[in-house]
Amino acid sequence: MAFQLGDDDSQSMNEMNLIPLIDIMLVLMIIFLLTATVLNPAVPLDLPKTSAAVTEPPPKAIQISIDKDAGIFWDSDPISMDTLEARLQEQSATGEDPSVQLRADKDSKYDTVAQVLAAASQAGLTKIAFVNE
Repeated sequence: MAFQLGDDDSQSMNEMNLIPLIDIMLVLMIIFLLTATVLNPAVPLDLPKTSAAVTEPPPKAIQISIDKDAGIFWDSDPISMDTLEARLQEQSATGEDPSVQLRADKDSKYDTVAQVLAAASQAGLTKIAFVNE
């Protein structure tokens, strides 16, 4: 007994399936592009010397931390809110416009964070970033 798929009028396949060939070509192209960048990562150059002045590095960022017990820290030194306001005024007076990186514990009080933000705003510091993990 013979097993037959399809109609009795069996016709031959007229076209070739190109999808597997296209897949293989795409994989080969990706491999070629990756190996081409690994083999030649940089162009060796002999750069000319100039007499241009070296620019100053950007100002140091101020790190203010707030723990869950409403303690405020300048870098790693504990400070009070009055001392924080005075230091922020000093940093603003230098004219460098440093950035403030605020690190607040997730269980800290919103009131303390708002007071620190208000102190930075009153000092004229506009570059404030919240640090998270």
